[in-house]
Amino acid sequence: MKILFVCHRFPYPPNRGGKIRPFQMIQHLSKSHEITVASLAHTTLELSEGGPLRNHCAEVIAEVVPSAMRWRSAAFALPTSFPSSAAYFRSTRLAQRIEKAWRSSRFDGVLVHCAFAAQYAIPLSGGFRIMDFGDLDSAKWSDYAQHRAFPLSTGYGLESAKLRRFEKLVAESSTHCTFTTHGECEAFRLLGVSKPLTVIPNGVDATYFHLENRTTTGKKVIVFLGRMDYFPNVDGIRWFAKKLFASIRSQVPDAELRIVGSNPVSAVKKLTEIPGVTVTGFVKDVRPYLADAAIAVAPLRLARGTQNKVLECMSMGIPVVATPEAARGIQAIAGEHLAVGSTAEELIHSVVGLLSNAEKRSQLGEAGRQQVVSAHHWPASMQTLDEVLHSVSA
Repeated sequence: MKILFVCHRFPYPPNRGGKIRPFQMIQHLSKSHEITVASLAHTTLELSEGGPLRNHCAEVIAEVVPSAMRWRSAAFALPTSFPSSAAYFRSTRLAQRIEKAWRSSRFDGVLVHCAFAAQYAIPLSGGFRIMDFGDLDSAKWSDYAQHRAFPLSTGYGLESAKLRRFEKLVAESSTHCTFTTHGECEAFRLLGVSKPLTVIPNGVDATYFHLENRTTTGKKVIVFLGRMDYFPNVDGIRWFAKKLFASIRSQVPDAELRIVGSNPVSAVKKLTEIPGVTVTGFVKDVRPYLADAAIAVAPLRLARGTQNKVLECMSMGIPVVATPEAARGIQAIAGEHLAVGSTAEELIHSVVGLLSNAEKRSQLGEAGRQQVVSAHHWPASMQTLDEVLHSVSA
């Protein structure tokens, strides 16, 4: 089949340490189908760094839209009914190129990753439409509204309501909808749209993020992995570094905190003023920065779906300490496959306990790896994607 794959962020291979779900889908589908990818990038450098994507595509339709233009589009959408978060990913030029390709290429259907990209697929007529929501962004913005002070809380609440209406429109125009977890499916059902739903769990490339990448140095490195311009990541690591790390270091004086991820905002960069904290910024391959970690933390207070950063660390045999929010989308048992703490005190206790006990770290790390290899295996998820594709094209 000829499939148009539309996504809001330019898809990257696993070494970027960001969301790799669309890349995995494209890589898998290209083995049996002809895939054309349409997406946006912030810079020409971002496009060049995504070069490996072209090995799996018949064509890549991409437009560079700088951040300043994106924020301008989002601001113009504020007084309208269109979500500003979707307007941030709007490009008239990309829409025109997609429509031209659709008319001339005789696609069998379109697969859209993330509701923000659905604006490019809605005008296309004919063929099937698979909407891979992943997570429900309206629910995410609703969470933001509850955790931010006025007037931001009001703004997030209004954006959540606009996104909910938009997601309903998107769903109604789709043939089949997919999500990362059953919890996201349940949230979707509240929209009142009757469409076939399927859970396609996020996975991890256990051959790429592997135990062989680990090194033993004896250092007490605590690692945090994630894109550092994403609010839940920024909020979580700032809370951990400013409120919890000093207590941890008072009990484990040689503890270090290494924050690994692209585009760190100024508030994250300032965390290096705290003794023992380093911020890497963008790295071409995250594995060397995870290799000597004693433990990984996922102290997110706002989180939906499955946290790939947790899966990748667990896959490398790094014991993980997480909040319930960060662990919610992981098919694992707290205390058996990863440590979970609901309060600052519980998280500190788990981190200190693991840093002080090498045998315990080894046991939890091995159990975590075995679990993600079993429950979050990309081939199994991609088989589910194949089943969805078969159902919509039958």
